[in-house]
Amino acid sequence: MSDLIMGSEEIKKHIPHRPPFLFVDGVTDLEPGKSAEGFKLVTNNEWFFAGHFPGMPIFPGVLAAEALAQLGGICFSGGEGGLGVLTGLDGLKFRRQVEPGDRLDLRVELDRRRGPFIRVRVRASVGEETAVEGTLSFSLVAGED
Repeated sequence: MSDLIMGSEEIKKHIPHRPPFLFVDGVTDLEPGKSAEGFKLVTNNEWFFAGHFPGMPIFPGVLAAEALAQLGGICFSGGEGGLGVLTGLDGLKFRRQVEPGDRLDLRVELDRRRGPFIRVRVRASVGEETAVEGTLSFSLVAGED
């Protein structure tokens, strides 16, 4: 992955998510409307670890999917003034557990687009190991004025 091109303050200008439900810590590559790469640093003090397998903390797979969806929102709706609303998860596979101390690298890439409907291929990995892969679908809706 390349150098950081967007930190948390810039990310907040592109999507409406805020802590504790913001799961993209940085963006390292961005081709608006085509692809994006970013990451989530998983730490011991995440709020969900208190109840998600206490004593054996595992980053919830659904939150890894949410991180990928948020990166998709940055890539596909940030520059168009709309909001990318998740409409589908297809063939999502969870292949590796993600634990505190891991850097979850995220990638989204346009698969197809028809009007406001977007389908993206996604992959989240820790090092060279795939943690999550599949496709997500979005619909762009009008953002707030």
